Amino acid sequence: MRILGLDIGDRTVGVAVSDPLGLTAQGVTTIERVGIRKDTGKVIDLIREYGCETVVCGLPLSLSGQDSPQTEKVRTFRTMLENKLRSSAMQDVKVDWQDERLTTVQAEKVLIEADLSRSKRKQVIDKQAAVLILQAYLDRMGNRLE
Repeated sequence: MRILGLDIGDRTVGVAVSDPLGLTAQGVTTIERVGIRKDTGKVIDLIREYGCETVVCGLPLSLSGQDSPQTEKVRTFRTMLENKLRSSAMQDVKVDWQDERLTTVQAEKVLIEADLSRSKRKQVIDKQAAVLILQAYLDRMGNRLE
C-alpha cells in the first residue's frame, strides 16, 4: 500500500513516496512545472512506477485555516489529476488532502540543521516539504487504524 505525497507549487512539485507498509515517507524527486497536463502526466507515471494506491496533495491553507491564494491553484491541479486518473483506467487511485501549513518552514529548518548550503536547500526544499506532508498524512492515518 504505497502512497504518493505532493507539495504542489507554481514552479515545482515536490514528490515523496511511502514505504510499502505505509509507515515512513521518503523524498523521490522534484518535478519542474511546464504545464498542468504534462505535470499531472508525470505524477501518473510516478503512481505507476511505485504502484501507489493513494495520492496525497498538500492543501496550502493560511495560518487561520482559510483558503490562501495558492489554494485554488492546488485544487485545480488535483481536479486535473483526478480526471487523468479516470481517463487512464486508474480510477481506483484515491486522491486525498493533507493540511500543509508551515511545511516549507519546517523543511527549511530540517535542511539548515543538516547543514545544507542555501543553493542546495533550494534544490531539495520542495521534495522535503512533500516528505513532511506525506509523513503527517501517514501519521494521521495510522492513528485512525489504532
